[in-house]
Amino acid sequence: MPHLNDASVLIVSDDTEFARAVVGHWQAKPLVPEITIVTSDLLRPVSQPRHDLVIVGAVRGGNLPPILSAISSPPSTAGVYVASCDEDVAALQEKYPQLLIVPRQDHWVRTLLLVSIEALRRVEAIARAQRAERLALASQRHATLGRYMLEMRPSINNALTSVLGNADLLLLEPSPASGESREQIHAIHTMALRLNEVMQRFSSLMTEMQAGETESHAETETLSHPLAGLL
Repeated sequence: MPHLNDASVLIVSDDTEFARAVVGHWQAKPLVPEITIVTSDLLRPVSQPRHDLVIVGAVRGGNLPPILSAISSPPSTAGVYVASCDEDVAALQEKYPQLLIVPRQDHWVRTLLLVSIEALRRVEAIARAQRAERLALASQRHATLGRYMLEMRPSINNALTSVLGNADLLLLEPSPASGESREQIHAIHTMALRLNEVMQRFSSLMTEMQAGETESHAETETLSHPLAGLL
């Protein structure tokens, strides 16, 4: 969720006045997310597309527990419940610790919007952390592969040299081999040359990377000692 305007908000309520009040106050804000309104009878948690924030207002009693359980589970979705005045907020918070609960008291809409915006920011932060973790894991895998290739480079080069040498000997020496066999030897020779070219490119890349790291390290040391060149 890169921006609040790109966020997706689902409002679940059987009270049309509740939904109208929330949407009306939110539309007065500079940043308005995409808002969808459904009643509790129409809500199908399994089939609903993922939303960044789900706001639950007044719903029919029997529909409330499964809805609160559903929206308090996914870590990538924030859930806010606007509790009525006669509900035990402390008990609800204990039962649904992942849920944000706003009592329906004076100025509850303003409080709800403030809590909702903070919840969307939290969802965004979680998404960024997850992306960073995936990138870190991918970088770690690539680094492991690079180290393995670097360690295996001498062995691969030796094997390629042997294949190329033997293929050259077979092609240069007169032999009773059939034309098909010589074509296969030519193919082995050609593929070995291609693999050798790949390894040469890999070696050049590693040399460039090492030179860049050395230059970067030297620049860092120079910057950390700005008077070194004057002494």
